[in-house]
Amino acid sequence: MDCTYSIIVPVYNRPDEVRELLESLTAQTRKDFEVVIVEDGSTTDCRAVAESFAGRLDLKYFAKKNSGPGLSRNYGAERARGEWLIVLDSDVVLPCGYLEAVSDELRRAPADAFGGPDRAHDSFTDTQKAISYSMTSFFTTGGIRGGKKKLDKFYPRSFNMGVRRDAYLRLGGFSPMRFGEDIDFSIRIFKAGLSCRLFPGAWVWHKRRTDFRKFFRQVYNSGIARVNLYKKYPESLKAVHLLPAVFTLGVIALVLTSAAGRLLMHYDDLHRWYWLCAGPWLPILAYCALIAADSAARNRSLKIGLLSVGAAFVQLMGYGLGFIAAWWKRCVMGKDEFSAFGDTFYK
Repeated sequence: MDCTYSIIVPVYNRPDEVRELLESLTAQTRKDFEVVIVEDGSTTDCRAVAESFAGRLDLKYFAKKNSGPGLSRNYGAERARGEWLIVLDSDVVLPCGYLEAVSDELRRAPADAFGGPDRAHDSFTDTQKAISYSMTSFFTTGGIRGGKKKLDKFYPRSFNMGVRRDAYLRLGGFSPMRFGEDIDFSIRIFKAGLSCRLFPGAWVWHKRRTDFRKFFRQVYNSGIARVNLYKKYPESLKAVHLLPAVFTLGVIALVLTSAAGRLLMHYDDLHRWYWLCAGPWLPILAYCALIAADSAARNRSLKIGLLSVGAAFVQLMGYGLGFIAAWWKRCVMGKDEFSAFGDTFYK
């Protein structure tokens, strides 16, 4: 079988999710592809899952020591044979026309690399749908992740990214960064003068995290990664990247102001300090109402709308706290990437 596309999937302890991804690949309308699974030091591997698709997919399975997603993709790329290398996260599911949409875009205009957006599937839990909303909504800065069709520069993310093999080799693949390695790769695409586009029709269903605790850890690490990227590429930091930190500091300031008002109400005239106590909550409640209404309308569910309020605060404040912590350690204290986060970032 001719192999136009090599789909590379690094995996870490996610056999069930890999099964769903592979099942969706069997339904692709185009068949000119291979699948390269790279087990990145998992304690619960997906070898048996991969082997169960023998005869249904042109699939290669490799197991290696843990090195992080970027280097695992490089490991898979070295063993792939497709003209195009498509990188997917293990927690995505593809619609049957995904590869057809990629091919249509490439016929329409050439490109060296591309990225596609993501959506929430009907089968996702309400929490997953709320997290998906927060990561794609205009009201949480999520709109910059691929929802817009007209972008001067689109920086693809590793959950849904494609690169021509020769371009991948020219760039030397992904860096050893544990988080933000996909943005680092995208930045190097443009620095090398290569073309990169958003393919709106090449979308995936993306499960992301299954609860708010895991989601917080993910976005906290993303905030750290943004500062690490700034240290490598100072010009990469844009105003939009500061918004979560500004939001975080703003919410903290409003809550502390309200607490000060409540303290003054206790020791002084009750009515004199009422608005100092209650007023700071008005913008917070207004934002909550906006998120709840927009998400409820989009998802046709009041429950998901309410969960989206929590997801939005976790996303913005988790990212903001990670950004602030990294800024303090790296830009104020002057620590390098590893010494600042070696205990948690590079486990």
